[in-house]
Amino acid sequence: MSKMSVNDAASHFGVSKEAIHNRIRRGSLEVIVENGIKMVLIDTKNRPIKSKARTTVSKSNLHNDRYYKLLEEQNAKLQSRVEVLEGETRTLRDQKELMLIEERKKIERIYQDKDEQLKNILTTLSSQFMLGSPKITEHETLEVEIDEEKDKSSLISLKKYLKSTSFSEKKISKIKAKFQKKAKKDERIISKGTKLYLDPSKYDYSDLI
Repeated sequence: MSKMSVNDAASHFGVSKEAIHNRIRRGSLEVIVENGIKMVLIDTKNRPIKSKARTTVSKSNLHNDRYYKLLEEQNAKLQSRVEVLEGETRTLRDQKELMLIEERKKIERIYQDKDEQLKNILTTLSSQFMLGSPKITEHETLEVEIDEEKDKSSLISLKKYLKSTSFSEKKISKIKAKFQKKAKKDERIISKGTKLYLDPSKYDYSDLI
């Protein structure tokens, strides 16, 4: 048996001092008085029930603390991984946008180069054409205009030409039919609309008249 003060007994059993006093009144605890101080006799071989409960609760709390700590650590790792993945996603998106911009610039440069090449080819062809074409002087131009005027003045319509002859109406009709038949194939006959023209100063039409 051990002697303890009321305070020590309360600590030993893990209860309040009032609970110790209640046990004393009920007779579940023996008490002696030494030098005017109330001492409680306790059998230290018997472990207090409350201490066991407290030990169980303490172990449970310790287990819960470790579990929550583990969860917090895993949550922190997951959060860190999420941030890394978000950063990688942003990087990939930025790289993709840069690639698209570069591809668009390349395509624009290709089309621009093609346009320049086409312009150069057309300019070269135009220059070669201008250099290869014969130059016409003012004198030659005047001569061409005079020749055209001569050609115009020497042309005569088939109708007018036939009127100037002494052919009968029947023969004139036959001659007109021959000329109309040959008009598209014979270069001596000039067709303008529905009218036919001859150039007697240049061609011979005896085979058709």
